[in-house]
Amino acid sequence: MATLPAFLKPVGNAPHRPVRAERSPYLLRPLPQEDVFFYSKKIDNSRLVREPDPKSRGACWSAIGAAAVVLALITSVLAPTVASTLAGYKLEALRAEERRLLNERRGLELQEAELLRPDRLEALAKRQNLVTPGNSQLVRLENKSDAKLAMVK
Repeated sequence: MATLPAFLKPVGNAPHRPVRAERSPYLLRPLPQEDVFFYSKKIDNSRLVREPDPKSRGACWSAIGAAAVVLALITSVLAPTVASTLAGYKLEALRAEERRLLNERRGLELQEAELLRPDRLEALAKRQNLVTPGNSQLVRLENKSDAKLAMVK
């Protein structure tokens, strides 16, 4: 048994010692990164002056120009689609208005036919004491193509 490690050898009457130290049940376990401290220091940058960078100014204008070109391309690509969509909406509105006007026209024609019915006109004539003229009351006009009748002053 000479090759056995010391912890495997029987110790004899030695008191039993736990591997882990006993902890108080009322203590909290430590938090991660509890031993790291961050300090906040007030920094005053009011006296710093930024140096102008001539390259950044050109890069900024280049970015603005590129964005304008991209915007113009996107607008020129999407403009026909938007225009056709709006034209479709207008066309559909015009068709709806045409249907509404045709329905209104049919209603007006029906109302006109109702008002010009011969039996209704006879009833109106009787109410207003209108009678059919006799033969002696009719004046027949001769059909002459003389233009002087129309130009009487």
